[in-house]
Amino acid sequence: MNPKIFVGAAVAALAVILGGILLTGPTIIIPNSEDNTTNQIIPQAKPIQIELVDISIDKISERSVTIDLAFKISNPNPRAMIVQTMDYQLFETSYSETEQIIGGEIGSRPQGMVEFGSNYYTLLGENSIVLKDSKTIKNTGNTADLWQAFEDDNNSWRVSGTVFYNLSSMTSGQENTLDFEFEK
Repeated sequence: MNPKIFVGAAVAALAVILGGILLTGPTIIIPNSEDNTTNQIIPQAKPIQIELVDISIDKISERSVTIDLAFKISNPNPRAMIVQTMDYQLFETSYSETEQIIGGEIGSRPQGMVEFGSNYYTLLGENSIVLKDSKTIKNTGNTADLWQAFEDDNNSWRVSGTVFYNLSSMTSGQENTLDFEFEK
């Protein structure tokens, strides 16, 4: 017999098996505040939780100040989740309620089918991680009140932002966001 027939049959069987696995994989959804008509048969994942661990001034000089931030992200679900990125804005509220002094992004979002060197975080089920960032601000001489608050270590902070995350399976879930705002 012709060996090409056996190879073709094996490839077709493998394609059917992989297609079946991808189409019948487990389905878990994260409930949306706008969507109240979710099917009760599908298990629902809880949204991740975030808390501000620390904001501190690490180094200060006449020319610059370095601010360290730390956020704790917790996964209350038994399955793993992927935290792609966390965008944040930092305000020093004794200086200005509306003028952002720094902003940043922790992690990265995939830009295509396969991305090498991605900087995202796998958050295992019922665990937490601490994401840290450090930013340096240069003294331009235009914000004397802000610089005085840094030197006196008399700061009141407001941090707001968004976390982008999804389930750890390619076949279930969608991109989810969690908006946050903290004052310290």
